[in-house]
Amino acid sequence: MDWDRYDAALFDLDGVLTPTALVHMRAWDATFTALFRSRGIEPPYGDDDYFRYVDGRPRYDAVRAVLASRAVVLPEGSPEDPPGDGTVHAVGNAKNAHVLRLLADGVEAYPDAVALLDRLAVAGLPCAVVSSSRNARAVLDAARLTDRFRLVVDGVVAAREGLAGKPAPETFAYAAHALGVPAGRCVVLEDAVSGVAAGAAGGFGLVVGVDRGAGAEALRAAGADVVVTRLTELVAP
Repeated sequence: MDWDRYDAALFDLDGVLTPTALVHMRAWDATFTALFRSRGIEPPYGDDDYFRYVDGRPRYDAVRAVLASRAVVLPEGSPEDPPGDGTVHAVGNAKNAHVLRLLADGVEAYPDAVALLDRLAVAGLPCAVVSSSRNARAVLDAARLTDRFRLVVDGVVAAREGLAGKPAPETFAYAAHALGVPAGRCVVLEDAVSGVAAGAAGGFGLVVGVDRGAGAEALRAAGADVVVTRLTELVAP
């Protein structure tokens, strides 16, 4: 891949740089399995629900999408709600509690992601993380990746700035603007269908789908220009 054609790289975090997408997947499974059982909701929550309604979306948007898929309506509540299943925010906070317990075991960056970051550092290409997660900075610190990125646009920043979450392109566009790079000169790297759709909608120079489980066909259908299974495929001259 000719990186000289681009001036910035915008990385999703969970599933692209770190295997924490698996942590989130396990946390969502635990949360919705308990919720569905307690309320007699059918069909049971499964992996297909994760990839269709959850992957890449902001936390509370994901809750709303899964509940809507079963025609379940809960009160919104507020972000201060304790973890539980009585409101949208309580469900999202229950998921976050699961994540924090799982993250306590530690985080390791994908080796292929580190190899690509090394290549981009040598080239002097500025990099940003664009993640829906409100825990992005904690994950980057745990994976010892923080100093690799000039900018982090996470769920906290999105809420503060009033940015719509993926699949809207606003968080990626915000990152490009903050780096001072036109969208057409940015590469978006995403493993989630919603994230790829956000990159495709934003007019970015290249959208790379990283297939860590979503499936190459689904990523291409969402708008990926290139699909890889390992980021080292982008390191070759």
